[in-house]
Amino acid sequence: MKNATTVKQPMVANKAAEKAQVTSVERALTVLELLAEKRQGMTASDLSRRARIPKSSLSYLLRTLVARGYVRRDAETNQHTLGIRMLSLSGQAMQGMELREVALPHLRHITEKTGLGSHLAVLDHNDAVYIERVESPGFIKMATWVGRRMTPHVTAVGKALICELDRSELLEIMASHPTKVVGPKTITSLPRLLRELEEVRERGVAIDDEEHAARVRCLAAPVYAASGEVIAALGVSGTVGQISDELLTKFGIILRSAALKLSAQLGSRRR
Repeated sequence: MKNATTVKQPMVANKAAEKAQVTSVERALTVLELLAEKRQGMTASDLSRRARIPKSSLSYLLRTLVARGYVRRDAETNQHTLGIRMLSLSGQAMQGMELREVALPHLRHITEKTGLGSHLAVLDHNDAVYIERVESPGFIKMATWVGRRMTPHVTAVGKALICELDRSELLEIMASHPTKVVGPKTITSLPRLLRELEEVRERGVAIDDEEHAARVRCLAAPVYAASGEVIAALGVSGTVGQISDELLTKFGIILRSAALKLSAQLGSRRR
């Protein structure tokens, strides 16, 4: 009888552990789903009540989700919102789904109108990553390829992708990318980046004016999902001669128009 008892006890313990793990996963997913519904954020008390999770258990879940970047917490308001890691995951999921297919006609239109190579990028693990591109018809080719990772705060597509992020997320991105100074226009400080991103939001277009590479200019416009989050960016690259001061506004309008049309196809109501 002793042998039978010793065999059964580990089995019971394993089942209990498995059940606890499943419960934790379910609770974490419930928290993320609730935060996705409430863009303005929720306090721990609100989440505890809505998710029907004890505050002690919820506190542990939130600490883990915040530490992993899936949730962010505002220290002043104690509001919890979805974190940058969720945006990265959504970008990765979109890579193999409809985003590339839906974006491709817009990329072709941009290249046709500008004569420049165009590309689609998403934010992934603090990098701007190209996931689709259309080659330029001319002889001058930019060093752009699908899968290339770029520093967000010194590139046009990167600035378009991070234009809606908060200070803590921007600091995290800058800390993970030691900036190589190309020239006097290269962004190396948070105050300057904040001013630049404010202009991106006002214009609807981001500009890389020889910040990442000498004699190279890039333009990009953010693409919004139905949730209101920036999910991707459409961009073009060329030499300073190809994107002259006179063409900046014209090309910016083409990009912004294409990005808004793509956003509408993804369910965004942004105008």
